[in-house]
Amino acid sequence: MSDAGLDRFIAQEALPDSFRRTAELVCEPLAARAHRRRIDRKRCAVIGLCGAQGSGKSTIAKYTVGLLEDRGQRAVAVSLDDFYLTHQARQRLAREVHPLLATRGPPGTHDVAMAGAALDQLRSKGKAVLPRFDKSADDRSPRATWPTVSTPVDVILLEGWCVGAVSQGRAALAAPINDLERDEDPEAVWRTYVNDQVDGPYQTLFGRLHDLILLQAPSFEVVAGWREEQEAKLRAKAGGGMTPVQVTRFVSYYERLTRWILAEMPGRADWVVTMDTDRNPYV
Repeated sequence: MSDAGLDRFIAQEALPDSFRRTAELVCEPLAARAHRRRIDRKRCAVIGLCGAQGSGKSTIAKYTVGLLEDRGQRAVAVSLDDFYLTHQARQRLAREVHPLLATRGPPGTHDVAMAGAALDQLRSKGKAVLPRFDKSADDRSPRATWPTVSTPVDVILLEGWCVGAVSQGRAALAAPINDLERDEDPEAVWRTYVNDQVDGPYQTLFGRLHDLILLQAPSFEVVAGWREEQEAKLRAKAGGGMTPVQVTRFVSYYERLTRWILAEMPGRADWVVTMDTDRNPYV
């Protein structure tokens, strides 16, 4: 993408000028990797992009898709967030398994079968209809609003906070990691269910990946701070957004697996992008 194209992207997405460094050190190499995987495979390449909340993975994926398209590749960014179960389905899980499953986020609250089918369709000839999830409504968007993509595509970037994750050993689940687990999951029913989902259906989905990229945050504490920054901007702009107390509770749902990813995934990811506290890469 030209310098003018990067300028437009930064303006359109209201990004800081420091994104230029991310474009150079992350997006350009990511586009090159994806293109190589496509050439090597002689068919669609599926690239997993894992990054904790607020790490910038959606922005990185969007810009990288633009780079690939400029080079004549048919590319699409797919967010795992768009495959959350409907509000009704999560309410049913909350009744039948554990109340904490009413809240979207952790494994077990996505429709992984739908996600897998979408990836398969994107690699097949025809058309793929990709779902959208409305976080403000906490439910799937009306089907009429879902975009249609002509297929097959050359590159799929699957981005999400737990993309490529693996489960923990059962022994690690015994002790609660925060107040949420201690007070609302004392018998470890919820965290065991989440862990089993990672070990089962999610591995089937992640088995479709041909490359796994990790945006490595400095620590979970930094991730929690990033999330609060996001919500503070929403509060200032529209009067919405979660309060600091609500943010603390919300990130508690993500804490166990986020800490596990930060500790475990660097040893097996195909590429680790180390980030500083301002989300800037130093690779």
